[in-house]
Amino acid sequence: MEQIELTVEARTLKGSGPSCRMRKKGIIPAVIYGEGDKSQVVQLERKDFDRILRHHESTSAIYHLQVMEGGKKKNEYMALLKDTQYNPVSDMVQHLDFMHISMDKEIAIKVPIILKGTAVGLKKEGATLEHMIREIEVICLPKNIPSHIDVDVTLVDTHVSIHVRDLTLPEGVRTKMDPGASIVALVFADREVEAAAADGEAKPELEVIKEKPKDAAAAGAAPAAGAKPAAGAKAAPAAKPEAKK
Repeated sequence: MEQIELTVEARTLKGSGPSCRMRKKGIIPAVIYGEGDKSQVVQLERKDFDRILRHHESTSAIYHLQVMEGGKKKNEYMALLKDTQYNPVSDMVQHLDFMHISMDKEIAIKVPIILKGTAVGLKKEGATLEHMIREIEVICLPKNIPSHIDVDVTLVDTHVSIHVRDLTLPEGVRTKMDPGASIVALVFADREVEAAAADGEAKPELEVIKEKPKDAAAAGAAPAAGAKPAAGAKAAPAAKPEAKK
């Protein structure tokens, strides 16, 4: 696991006003926190963090933070960079959150999944490769944190997808994610094309026959007593009286 040495300065001023003034001077405000410990606010030179972004995979690296105060070392931490806030207009880093860790205790951390190769199923008409899970949460000692997990998608086809259980994790690394969760699968933009590719032939459409309501009057049946005939319908002739004997 990559480790990055970074010197930061303890700060006492908090709030949006002082933070804004620091950013204008090329300084990034930050905080270091940990389970059960009081958080510590710090600051660092923007040029130092820009250098890290250019040369390191900062999101998955372990930081060795040296906290200075008045020219002397106040504290030191092994930490992970948990959050980076950016300015929505300039896209410059505005704030950093570090979480300090113990090197002899397992931690849960998300690492990216990187796809390798070209799926054979992409040769089929209308097929696209869908990447459902782009990060996976792993559990391991900090020294075993992988920078990413490679996934070979070469054999992905109509009936072949890749699930969490198919991943090859490095030694000492495990995950609690659902083994049956799909990471990569072949999908079709046209559902009919997908069905034909899956079944080998298109399925005939089913004809829907609508039944008449059971309580509907039978065709030609006389209206109920006292009911008026429908518009345009001829009234049934009145029954002749029986002849007197």
